[in-house]
Amino acid sequence: MGVTDLHALPDRLEPGSPYPLGATFDGLGVNFAVFSANADRIELCLFDPSGKRELQRIALTECTDEVWHGYLPDAAPGLLYGYRAHGRYEPENGHRFNPNKLLLDPYARKLAGQIKWTDALHGYKVGHAREDLSFDKRDSAPAMPKAVVVDDHWDWSRDTKPNTPWSETVIYEAHVKGLTKLMELVPPRERGTYAGLGHPAVIKHLKRIGVTALELLPIHSFTQDRFLQEKGLSNYWGYNTLGFFAPEQAYMSTDSQDELRRAVHRLHKAGIEVILDVVYNHTCEGSEKGPTLSWRGLDNASYYRLVKDQPRYSINDTGTGNTLNLSKARVIQMVTDSLRYWATSFGIDGFRFDLGLTLGREDDGFDPGAAFFDVVRQDPVLGRLKLMAEPWDVGPGGYQLGNFPPGFAEWNDKYRDTMRQFWRGDAGQRGDLAARLSGSGDLFDRRARRPWASINLLSAHDGFTLADTVTYEERHNEANGEDNRDGHDNNHSRNWGHEGPTDDAAINDARGRVQRSMLTTLLASLGTPMLVAGDEFGRTQQGNNNAYCQDNAISWLDWTAAETPAGQTQIDFVARLADLRRRYPVLRAATFLYGQDSPGHGIDDIEWWDERGEQLSADDWQNPEGRALMMRRASTNAAGEVEAVSLLVNGSSDPVAFHLPAPHARRTVLIDSAKPDQGEVTIEDSYEVSPQGAVLLAWTIGVDGEAAA
Repeated sequence: MGVTDLHALPDRLEPGSPYPLGATFDGLGVNFAVFSANADRIELCLFDPSGKRELQRIALTECTDEVWHGYLPDAAPGLLYGYRAHGRYEPENGHRFNPNKLLLDPYARKLAGQIKWTDALHGYKVGHAREDLSFDKRDSAPAMPKAVVVDDHWDWSRDTKPNTPWSETVIYEAHVKGLTKLMELVPPRERGTYAGLGHPAVIKHLKRIGVTALELLPIHSFTQDRFLQEKGLSNYWGYNTLGFFAPEQAYMSTDSQDELRRAVHRLHKAGIEVILDVVYNHTCEGSEKGPTLSWRGLDNASYYRLVKDQPRYSINDTGTGNTLNLSKARVIQMVTDSLRYWATSFGIDGFRFDLGLTLGREDDGFDPGAAFFDVVRQDPVLGRLKLMAEPWDVGPGGYQLGNFPPGFAEWNDKYRDTMRQFWRGDAGQRGDLAARLSGSGDLFDRRARRPWASINLLSAHDGFTLADTVTYEERHNEANGEDNRDGHDNNHSRNWGHEGPTDDAAINDARGRVQRSMLTTLLASLGTPMLVAGDEFGRTQQGNNNAYCQDNAISWLDWTAAETPAGQTQIDFVARLADLRRRYPVLRAATFLYGQDSPGHGIDDIEWWDERGEQLSADDWQNPEGRALMMRRASTNAAGEVEAVSLLVNGSSDPVAFHLPAPHARRTVLIDSAKPDQGEVTIEDSYEVSPQGAVLLAWTIGVDGEAAA
């Protein structure tokens, strides 16, 4: 890697090329290209290695197809730079050009320094009577991070992507820092970093519990919100993107971004895919009264959705102040270039789109045929990756679960809510429970979509952890400094007799059993199961259901809790469930089951029974007090035998004896949520399921029609 001699650089640029966008090192110099449809002039600003002194401003004199570009001979990786954009400052018409503001390259692949919050970062005079119609002449460069030219070649030829089929995928949602910050098996310097992700102790744990994909909360460079810093808090989750191409530097244990590539490579070697949670619905610049850091200063009217006939104002379908305009070709290009960069340069296997509905918004609302979806689905790189959407935002028509196009999976919050309501004892849940257990075909069985399109979850980073769902009935977000008014107020949770931790053995027994029952239904449901880091050993956030600003022990995984007897019991239980899901393909069927295609001997691929051993009538399904259900699924195995697995659930407060339907065969109880230490046992025609209990059992009919154990 070369080092730029800043004193030897020319004072003007060669024409260069409009493609690729960003700063591209070719071995002899650097090509700079940045999009702006409405700027009159753009200057490249070069800085000393500290980023404190601006050494040169050179105009990008070439503009091709609205891309400003130039080539700087002898420039090398490590060079710090930014842009200044000249043009109209007419907020009433959507234009907010202010050359006094240093702008980050939207394609910057590495950032140096942090934002130092000051009013000078705004294009207008904060506090002025004319508000954002005023104009601020202060230079923002001293308060701005700088973009860094990189040479990010990495040899992926020795890497083999796991390419796990969707139907075999088990996702584990984790935070880079929170996962290993308190993990003593990881060297101190690597705890809470990208390097920690690839540590053998992490990989061993993920393999133990059957994880096939590690999904990371945002690692794109993001801002630390000013209002949080002033309260002594921080933006822990990272949903406030400053750079769509640059890894967040706070998670680095070294100065080399290869650290992340190395971790991905190690995870791949262990058969674990890496999925990124990405935020392309908005940026960190906020509303029209937010700072001017990059996109707003380069071309506000192109990058953002603005109110029709009042373009001074940003459309806020995201709840964060602004909405990226994915109706614009160059904005779609920026997003897809970013996705492709992470996939090819960092080996990423898939993406979860935060507020994914926003990416499909056109002028008249959400459209599953929106340009962004079409571009991604046909892309030879992106179309082959795992793509997941959060199917809601806060705009009009902002809930579209099940309405995304083929090729996308969706976070299924109806699954979460139904499971929580059923297991806490709510009435009238049996019909909805059956729909969720069988892959939510009512939502996804269209356009040749498959059960994997339903991302089944019991919890997520946002909301109660699984343990807190059975420990608290009220949120406890006092540490967030918002008078406990933030976060969801309807969590479908139950504390089982006491709010918070208790020494009451009966309450703790119920809490453990209910958690295991919920995990049993999760791993036994059709669809793609998602575990949240720590739920496998009972992680608590002390009742905080909105820990977005808690970069501390509230959010970090407490691995000492995992080592307790209760923690080990739950980890072992999850490991057994994952093993059963692997052993019995019918638990993860790749297609929807309709109760029609008999695999043999008069047994259908899916059937529903009650505790009496009778198939449910229409009245039974409507009975609000029906809290017992058996789902039996069957398929033909490689030997030509009919293999059946039954899930028995009892959501009531009393034990229920399930009388098992014909054919009367010797069954094997595979796992019982009330008896986590019990191995596999053989039973005959009935089995008692504990209160709030879940049981999996299996049996086989040979090719001769005779039942076998």
